[in-house]
Amino acid sequence: MELFTKNCRYIDLQQIYDKGDGIINIAEESNQIPFNIKRVYSITGLKKNSDSRGHHAHKELQQVIFCINGSFKLIVNDGLNEEEVILNTPQKGVYLGEELWHAMSDFSANCIILVLASDLYKEADYIRDFNEFKTYIKKID
Repeated sequence: MELFTKNCRYIDLQQIYDKGDGIINIAEESNQIPFNIKRVYSITGLKKNSDSRGHHAHKELQQVIFCINGSFKLIVNDGLNEEEVILNTPQKGVYLGEELWHAMSDFSANCIILVLASDLYKEADYIRDFNEFKTYIKKID
């Protein structure tokens, strides 16, 4: 299954089945991850499935987002197309390229989100208003 939203695609991690001792999911930069990883962070402690996170875009930052426990809904919007993805398995993530609005919701109990990012945190890279995002996208196209 493919995603049709611009700057967005599925990422499948390499898996190694460790002789009945579990599964190792492998993410290597410039292999499964299409950029150099400069920041790794997790989101935990989501107490309600009605909570919502994200609601922003990045001008340059690239990310890959995984749900390593539980599940959640990811909505991506490139200014023209909007798409909904359910992440519920640790070996499948979503690449979020630059200039892509995203929001997360419908978190299951004990949901754990892992994000690999191409750069350090820079507030100037964020677009936090959807109307501003649409204006920004029109200017660069």
